[in-house]
Amino acid sequence: MSSPAPVGASQPLFAEDLPVAEVVDLGTYVVSVDEIVDFALQWDPQPFHVDVAAASDGYFGEVIAAGVHAVAIFQRLAVIGAYRHWAVVAGRQVQLSMPAPLRPAVPVRGELAVREVVETHPDRSLVTVDGRLLQDGTDVLIARVDLYVRRRHVGEPMRQDKLSQT
Repeated sequence: MSSPAPVGASQPLFAEDLPVAEVVDLGTYVVSVDEIVDFALQWDPQPFHVDVAAASDGYFGEVIAAGVHAVAIFQRLAVIGAYRHWAVVAGRQVQLSMPAPLRPAVPVRGELAVREVVETHPDRSLVTVDGRLLQDGTDVLIARVDLYVRRRHVGEPMRQDKLSQT
């Protein structure tokens, strides 16, 4: 696994600079019960997210984070660990799977890998990223993210060995 680019790097990584298939460690985050409840009160106020007593008698045995909360945690880790070092134009599409609940007080680790870089416009490429959040080695979020990233050499074709994972 590689580490993210150093904070304050002078030049962003352009589409042709992104290492395809290299796993980037995004670091860890620990979510508390209070944070889960506060977030869910605002965005997903279901009893198993906001009511500790009800959740303890429920299916999961404790309060769990809302799926959208897990997505927000992944996005924060991805921005801090990778995207802020890239010449990102904007996101395009996200596909998500949440195979297990995100539980409080247990560190969650993020990682991502560039799956593919496709030239779509003279000034930018569509970059597909596979990302994950893991808690105790179990996937709690699996994401496929498409985003546009600026190209360094506008209008020049990219080298074929930089375009996709084998």
